[in-house]
Amino acid sequence: MLTEVTSAMLSGTTSAGGGLGMILPFVVLIAVFYFLLIRPENKKKKEAAKMRSELSVGDQITTIGGIVGTICAVKEDTIVIETSADRVRLEFTKWAISTKGTQTTENGPAEDKSKDSKK
Repeated sequence: MLTEVTSAMLSGTTSAGGGLGMILPFVVLIAVFYFLLIRPENKKKKEAAKMRSELSVGDQITTIGGIVGTICAVKEDTIVIETSADRVRLEFTKWAISTKGTQTTENGPAEDKSKDSKK
């Protein structure tokens, strides 16, 4: 009796639900990956694309390289920003924009200067 159970377990077949018992953990694993990793990442990408498409002249932005500036001109695929009081202008592609507003911490959200000026 013990040898029959052992040989059935080693061969991977059981009398009831053997195929479903092997597939179910994979389905659960895929569902967990989707809801914990893939779905939030897709949401972040959509929000970033929306933010980049809504950029307008006068907005303060931070690039992925950490350059902070005010938008002077918006073109189809690029933007021109002014970085300092010396009126230094730089042109960036839109995908290089990290956040709208000034990012104060490495991982924190950006602060919008227009909110600070209203206080």
